[in-house]
Amino acid sequence: MAVFRPFCAVRPSKEKAADVAALPYDVMTSAEARVMTKDAPLSFLHVDRAEIDLPEGTDLYSDEVYEKAAANLRGLIDDGVLIRDPDRCYYLYREIMDGRAQTGIVGCASIDEYISGTIKKHELTVAAKEADRIRHVDVCNANTGIIFLTFRNSPALEERMEAITGHDEPLYDFVSEDGVRHIVWKVGDPSDVRMFEESFSQIPALYIADGHHRTASAVRVGERRRREHPGYTGEEEFNYFLAAAFPASQLSIWDYNRVVKDLNGLTEDAFLEKLSQVFHVTPLEQPEDGSEEALAALKPAEKHMMTLYMGGKWFSLKALSGTYDPDDTVMRLDVSILQRNVLSPILGIEDPRTDARISFVGGIRGMKELKRLVDNGAAAAFAMYPTGMDDLMAIADDNRIMPPKSTWFEPKLRSGLFIHELS
Repeated sequence: MAVFRPFCAVRPSKEKAADVAALPYDVMTSAEARVMTKDAPLSFLHVDRAEIDLPEGTDLYSDEVYEKAAANLRGLIDDGVLIRDPDRCYYLYREIMDGRAQTGIVGCASIDEYISGTIKKHELTVAAKEADRIRHVDVCNANTGIIFLTFRNSPALEERMEAITGHDEPLYDFVSEDGVRHIVWKVGDPSDVRMFEESFSQIPALYIADGHHRTASAVRVGERRRREHPGYTGEEEFNYFLAAAFPASQLSIWDYNRVVKDLNGLTEDAFLEKLSQVFHVTPLEQPEDGSEEALAALKPAEKHMMTLYMGGKWFSLKALSGTYDPDDTVMRLDVSILQRNVLSPILGIEDPRTDARISFVGGIRGMKELKRLVDNGAAAAFAMYPTGMDDLMAIADDNRIMPPKSTWFEPKLRSGLFIHELS
């Protein structure tokens, strides 16, 4: 059963929350982060991407970058921009994007439950990325990035969440630069804290929705500190990591699309002929205008359908029977169908994690971005139907791994609103 406990958060003062809150460090390049923070001295990117405060060309993994991150975090605390809550609390974090709301509970999850599998994963991690965040967490002595968890619904817990958000005054309420509204409530009443903790103890498992590298890194730091403190009791903060847990019914997975640089020596006609052995290929009518609204009508409408853009033309692709196993939780995914039947055997892209001939475009960028990339030199783009939450949890329950870039969650959780110190 899940352990998800309250904590003494380091967080922005009310009037500084909007200035501190930042997108996660891994959804932008270092150069983009420099531009985004040019007039934002309090942005948490100065902690999560501290190289932006060092000369351009600085090795992103040098000691001085991690030391700068820790110094910037201390500076925000010393200057009163970040404050420490004296009592262990939970927080409710609501995001509203395009009229859709999702509300999660911020607290701390157990590294033991990640190790034992009570916290379930569906994605592999890359050693270099893991090593980067291990050093960042260790040197900062804090979990600075919030991990996005989900769970199968708990009616009693959700009912109490709704009651609190319905009558309590928010701690924060602001709209970020991308138009997403962020609202936070503090849950400090002892009876509510007990109720939340007990409710989680009845939830069989938590699932990582987003943040596999941050989770793995937090766990590795916790294990390292256990070795350094052989008399640890299990109650020390390094045994836990910062997370926000959302009911699965409130979440929406976006499409994660594929763009290929070339057709592996094939002409467009020859490529379409090979695709016809895997899919029902249907030409689509070209939209009269190139607006996102017009192009959105070309998105695949259901599972096992994709949309191809190539040579200025749009095609609908519907997977033929026999190209996937409907009873296999991984092989029935659309991203698996494309990888096993097209990317690998036809285009020669065996490992999409490392092959430079393929790139991935989150659905938030829209169909217009796929068209732009192909019109500017890429060979083809595949718009995917989104992976379902039921697929994510079924694969995690089977202790299996999704193909890379199978899920894209929006809106992103903002960093800097909650920090969990390890000691």
